Amino acid sequence: MTDVRITPARRRVLELLKLLEPATAAALAADLGLTEAAVRQHLGALERGGLVTPSATAPARPGRPAARWSLTDAGRRHFPDRHGELTVQIVDAIRDAFGDDGLARVIDARTDEQLDAYRALMDRALMGRGAPSIRARVTALATLRTSEGYMAEVVPDGDGYLLVEHHCPICDAAKSCAGFCTAELRLFGDALGHDVTVERTEHLLAGGRRCTYRVAPTRS
Repeated sequence: MTDVRITPARRRVLELLKLLEPATAAALAADLGLTEAAVRQHLGALERGGLVTPSATAPARPGRPAARWSLTDAGRRHFPDRHGELTVQIVDAIRDAFGDDGLARVIDARTDEQLDAYRALMDRALMGRGAPSIRARVTALATLRTSEGYMAEVVPDGDGYLLVEHHCPICDAAKSCAGFCTAELRLFGDALGHDVTVERTEHLLAGGRRCTYRVAPTRS
């Protein structure tokens, strides 16, 4: 492993890989507007720096499989967390002082405050749209979550939508206390309305590459 200089172009490669991983050099080149050869050079430098790694291969031209690239843990550390070690220490202190039940009450209170803020911000974003569609509501939520550092996007999925979060700025805190992730599901469901069902289909802390939530109309 060698030190690697993070040029603006390499930073763009890291950011796009965070959204698309695992991805081929060709896919990255198409989105970045660069040649595949240039992207391969950047990936090679980032690999030598221990920031990216090739994984499984995807079919390309006959006899020439294309490597799929992913970020390493070192690469993911280039995306800063807002809470980190201090939040973990606070979580541990609350647990020590008040026990698991007390910690759960604190998380519930925080979630209630988040819900009030989310509803107000989403109402403002959707103002003048009448009865907003599910897509409009999920898009407003994704915009809000992106502003908080979650790199969220909305992907159509059958009769519903996927809310995909490519980064978790409170990952350290969530590892210390699973209650944050449990509360998040309730938060999304309450913020989006009772006519939808929210299900987590991919979980970063369960080995997924990102957190993904499927939002679909509630079936009667």
